Amino acid sequence: MASEGTAEGQAEGPVPAPVVSLATRHVMQANRSVDTKPELRVRQALRERGLPGYRLHWKKAPGRPDVCYPGRRLAIFVNGCYWHHCAWCQMALPKSNVEFWRQKFARNRARDVRDANRLASAGWTVLVVWECRLAKGRLGPTMDEVALEVRRAGEGGPRAGRVVEVGSPAPWRLARARARIRRLRRSR
Repeated sequence: MASEGTAEGQAEGPVPAPVVSLATRHVMQANRSVDTKPELRVRQALRERGLPGYRLHWKKAPGRPDVCYPGRRLAIFVNGCYWHHCAWCQMALPKSNVEFWRQKFARNRARDVRDANRLASAGWTVLVVWECRLAKGRLGPTMDEVALEVRRAGEGGPRAGRVVEVGSPAPWRLARARARIRRLRRSR
């Protein structure tokens, strides 16, 4: 007969150690998913441009966008460069438990694409704003582009759903810049 609290056929013994240390666990729990600094900057800039009236993390929209204008059918995702692996920043993977992190970031990117596509297929305009595009010197032009898209969405008339990466350079320009950086690194 099994002792109380254990399933029949299981050996009693110590509880397995956690995969990560307690300190690491606390640091990871401290990472916020709402009201992040980039998200607060976007919301403040929207209010300054006369575009209040948004909903935060609206549960009725797929993916719960960070900022949502349901009447305009516009969703804004504010992505952190580290957690969503920004194509421009090319953040390095952590040195320990590399395979776990590679899978984690791949799942994050897949979820981002899935949520944006679900909204776009439902006729929504989806804006993706990257954290690095909100840095000093870039905040103004980036938010001007966001404000323009928000106003366009409010003009009415049927629009096909689409996904817009705000502040992103043309793909050919990005490829050229990366090639230049690689050449500079090789020459050192």
